[in-house]
Amino acid sequence: MAWNTLVESIAETANTNRYANKFESLAATGQLQKLSTVQAADVARQPTGITEFDRVLGGGLVEGGVILIGGDPGIGKSTLLLQVLCHLGKSSQAIYVSGEESPQQIAMRAKRLGLDASELDLLAEINLEKILATLQSNQPNIAVIDSIQTVYSEALQSAPGSVAQVRECSAQLTRLAKQLGITVILVGHVTKEGALAGPRVLEHIVDTVLYFEGDQNSTFRLIRAFKNRFGAVNEIGVFAMTEKGLREVANPSALFLSHHETQVAGSCITVTMEGTRPLLIEIQALVDESHTSAPKRLCVGVEQNRLAMLLAVLHRHAGVACFDQDVFINAVGGVKISEPAVDLSILIAISSSFKNKPLEPKLIVFGEVGLAGEVRPVQGGLVRLKEAAKLGFTKAIVPKANAPKTKIEGLQVYAVERLEQALDHIRQH
Repeated sequence: MAWNTLVESIAETANTNRYANKFESLAATGQLQKLSTVQAADVARQPTGITEFDRVLGGGLVEGGVILIGGDPGIGKSTLLLQVLCHLGKSSQAIYVSGEESPQQIAMRAKRLGLDASELDLLAEINLEKILATLQSNQPNIAVIDSIQTVYSEALQSAPGSVAQVRECSAQLTRLAKQLGITVILVGHVTKEGALAGPRVLEHIVDTVLYFEGDQNSTFRLIRAFKNRFGAVNEIGVFAMTEKGLREVANPSALFLSHHETQVAGSCITVTMEGTRPLLIEIQALVDESHTSAPKRLCVGVEQNRLAMLLAVLHRHAGVACFDQDVFINAVGGVKISEPAVDLSILIAISSSFKNKPLEPKLIVFGEVGLAGEVRPVQGGLVRLKEAAKLGFTKAIVPKANAPKTKIEGLQVYAVERLEQALDHIRQH
């Protein structure tokens, strides 16, 4: 501050909290009550008409639930939701809020997919206040916001897509969904790191988080639930992308099994659990002599650090040394396996490739392998065995604790306690 200078100052206005009235009304109606007096009731669900999508959701849409679905651009998020809304629009009011595409583009997609969109309401808008006003006046049963990154609120000065805008718009839409009982589905983009809308901005706000997975060059798509307040997590839905949109896959295990004319070395079939669904997956291993001082260890669909541990167990307890070999592991079909139940199948596939000896036909293997060489039981052993028998497999190598008490028709089970026992059985047959 100096003499004979001017400094611009802005008159301060009264600080108004836009949440004040809402919080006051909630405080006025809120009352303490004993948890034992609360009536526990099953949540009513509305089927979407797509069985695989209902499976991931836990049975269908929940009134007042907020669902976040994300994935890479062009993987099929808008296509699936347009199919769902066109089906639900026949029996209930549905609104599709588009912030990325024009009404003409959406109409062209619906025509290309052969959908009946006569009962679907469409709103092309990115202003949050206008979207909220439309939802309040119409009070639909379901609303889709495609996408949340394009929506902005006039109460904030930041640009659409920023962390502040995404968080504020999602919170306002969630609050309205709970008040009016509207099922809201938010479409979210992923960052370069693969996270939805930045560093965990939306996952804490919504009720359900779904991810679209799959290679755009492949026709198959997976929807996986990572959070679900109304159902089980880690459930997956399997779809095939066709000219008429996403179609359900009736037998997902067939996607992950290669159909070899003859048995090949390094191929082992395992059964993994995705939520409550057993899936048969082919584990492929390639062991080749390394021509460098540092042999390669590469995995696709399986955790790479676990492979290094399993190779040490294989050497110590089975005498198979791969320190001078390149080892490559692949889970066929692009599926990602995180559970340790595939340990035994990985080691048997590596041993098969190392000795260049194919495994028995119609054989499935599962079990967790510990550092001491023991084969540990896994969850859902009986369900895995029944799924394998249903698909025509006749032999199984499983942990001793997972051996069925009653015989499964058509399936011969070999129960093992240690890794050496499993490999000895493979050598003898």
